[in-house]
Amino acid sequence: MAAVQPPERPEHPPLSAGPPPPPPPTGLVPPPPPAGLAASVELRISKRTLWIGRAAYPLHNIARVHTFTLRPKRKEAVLRFVKRVGMTVAVAVIISLPAAIGSALSDGSSPLLGWLWFLALGVVALCGVDLITVLTAKSYYVLAVETAGASTGVVTSVHPHHLDRLVGDISHAIDHPETEFRVTVECITHSPNNYYFGDNVNMYGGSGNVGKAA
Repeated sequence: MAAVQPPERPEHPPLSAGPPPPPPPTGLVPPPPPAGLAASVELRISKRTLWIGRAAYPLHNIARVHTFTLRPKRKEAVLRFVKRVGMTVAVAVIISLPAAIGSALSDGSSPLLGWLWFLALGVVALCGVDLITVLTAKSYYVLAVETAGASTGVVTSVHPHHLDRLVGDISHAIDHPETEFRVTVECITHSPNNYYFGDNVNMYGGSGNVGKAA
């Protein structure tokens, strides 16, 4: 009498059917980027073109790629504040002087003086807000892509060495048309009036020089 062989067991037992996993919660807000940084942006090179978000820079038109620290113009902001406040007070005094003399001669107060100095205080307050904005601004380590024209692309990253490596990658792509890659960086919104941007230039002598030194 032949022995009955037991049925072969599968190598992996079938998974027991269970309820499907719950769907991910909706309506969650993603964590905000670091202070001062805007949303992440894609930097990629494709078909001899460098794309930073939606901005396109032809590789043959790139004049320089470099990294530097973008620093606020704190000294200039203080001088600008003092200059604006001084001019505001001087204008207010000049305008209010005839009204003050007229009020003294007529033994009455002029409402124009109150409104004038209220407006002057408002201008000083706005200048103070501009000063505080620059004084509290942070410095950023950025990657700048300068073209032969006037356009310049600036990005930053929480990892400075990442930007230093990108300088070499972009320089390599300029000499090698077949190179293509993409990375994620952070964009930054800055005002040229509030940050040093560019090289420091010391010029001695000459006349009729035209240019900008940061």
